[in-house]
Amino acid sequence: MFNIHYRLERYSIRFAIGVLIVASIGGFVEIAPLFTIDETVESAPDMRVYTPLELAGRNIYIREGCYACHSQMIRTLRDEVERYGPYSLAAESQYDHPMLWGSKRTGPDLARIGGKYSDDWHVAHLNNPRDVVPPSVMPSYRWLGETELSRQDLVLDLKALQRLGVPYSEEMVTNATADAYGQAMPDSDEAEGVAERYGDATHIRDFDGNRQKVTELDALIAYLQILGRLTDAAYQNPALQKLGGPK
Repeated sequence: MFNIHYRLERYSIRFAIGVLIVASIGGFVEIAPLFTIDETVESAPDMRVYTPLELAGRNIYIREGCYACHSQMIRTLRDEVERYGPYSLAAESQYDHPMLWGSKRTGPDLARIGGKYSDDWHVAHLNNPRDVVPPSVMPSYRWLGETELSRQDLVLDLKALQRLGVPYSEEMVTNATADAYGQAMPDSDEAEGVAERYGDATHIRDFDGNRQKVTELDALIAYLQILGRLTDAAYQNPALQKLGGPK
């Protein structure tokens, strides 16, 4: 085997041609599936975008390094589907920049965490994880409930995502700051506009139990409560029945 390689190296032109052939085969294997991408990637016509408050929560999630211990990608393995729920679809991450897939699970996968626990549970868990999960090694994030959410950059965030193809309307961009406030303050004048722009199914409530201000904890819980709920495409996938997923 080594003698063949040594002989190839003696003739640079033959060796270069051989490398080109092998690289071409590898490139074709990688590129060919892209020609069938419209047939293999599921569509999600009911997919909605993150609200400004949920997007702010996602930014906090990334800032605090939560992705280092929690993946957001349920694989098609039976044990994962039975534990976490329907396996992740590519369409569900189409508006994620950056995506937060992975397989690192110091903590559980969070791809379907939305609606699994109450807001009060999340407040208690983030303030001191051991209060609800005694063996947890997760650090406390008590300061999130004491820190008022900075909302002045949300307009720029939505504009950036808009340029990347996320279908935010100009009205959504213009009202991003007000909508982030209104979603966590259901009794405010701004709350009505959130439902109009993002739909009646949008969670509009006081997430952290503090009605005096919109905190970073409000934003993070709003984000966690929508994970896996931006579309129902995964729950309508017939392949889940073969893997023991929910009916």
